[in-house]
Amino acid sequence: MKSYLTITFNSEGMKPSAIVERLHMLGFKPTHGPYDFTYDWGKNASVKEAIWFADKIQEVLKGCNVLFHLETVCIDDITE
Repeated sequence: MKSYLTITFNSEGMKPSAIVERLHMLGFKPTHGPYDFTYDWGKNASVKEAIWFADKIQEVLKGCNVLFHLETVCIDDITE
């Protein structure tokens, strides 16, 4: 599975470089394209695990004054 994260920054919020550092602690990597960050699960996770991970992201971003959008997909579901 992979999780794709998009961040909407606010001029009154935390610096983007600080956000990158926080997300890096969770295992996210910055990327190019329609998403800002990717997280490779290395396996297929359960819905419960994905929700737990979304909670962790929210905790890390709390107080940063940003919005986030998370999309988690099974790699097997992606067609080239």
